[in-house]
Amino acid sequence: MSARRILATIDRAELERLRQSYPYRPNARKINAYEDAAYWINVNVKRVQDLWLDRSPPLQILDLGCGPGYFLYLSRLFGHEGLGLDPDDEPFFRGTTKLFNIPRVIARISPQTPLPDIGKKFDLVTGHRVCFHRIARAENGKWLEWSPADWEFFINDIRTRFLKPDGRLLLEFNRRQDGSSFFTEELRAFFESQGARIFRWKALLAADPNKRPRFKQTGRSD
Repeated sequence: MSARRILATIDRAELERLRQSYPYRPNARKINAYEDAAYWINVNVKRVQDLWLDRSPPLQILDLGCGPGYFLYLSRLFGHEGLGLDPDDEPFFRGTTKLFNIPRVIARISPQTPLPDIGKKFDLVTGHRVCFHRIARAENGKWLEWSPADWEFFINDIRTRFLKPDGRLLLEFNRRQDGSSFFTEELRAFFESQGARIFRWKALLAADPNKRPRFKQTGRSD
């Protein structure tokens, strides 16, 4: 399915109405213009293709920090069933997930804190443009972030409580303020010690820490 055909399924006038109802925060970056459906459809088509979701059997997907819901909306068009998890901080996201009919669990991800019990396990857990690891800004403007111990707690929580035996966890990170990779030498070593396959700004982990997952996956676990 092409991005153009996907775009035709979206009520863009309703997206604009939602933005007018919930205007930008002061100094908001243009990249956060989530009513720009054409841009975000293209971004999420690439995400779907990277994970081979356009050619795999139906999967159960949990999207952490689902935001406006574009990724899960596209995933559903390819036959997958998705659930979002997000704090209910953005009225615009509340409107778009309702428009896209994306179910959500309202929760915040915090260090050393288990995620709420959802009552099921998933073939794939995703987090795109991850920022829940940012704790606060220091006086110099840099973010104070989770430690490797915090990441280990989070990854173990996902592996033991939310992933099926052959499930995968995909984390996509923003670049740092200076343009460098999220994966500092310390963080790269840590994620690799957890069995992560790192590609550019993404880390892919298997439910089994002793396995190295692949982006291409066409089977599913029941």
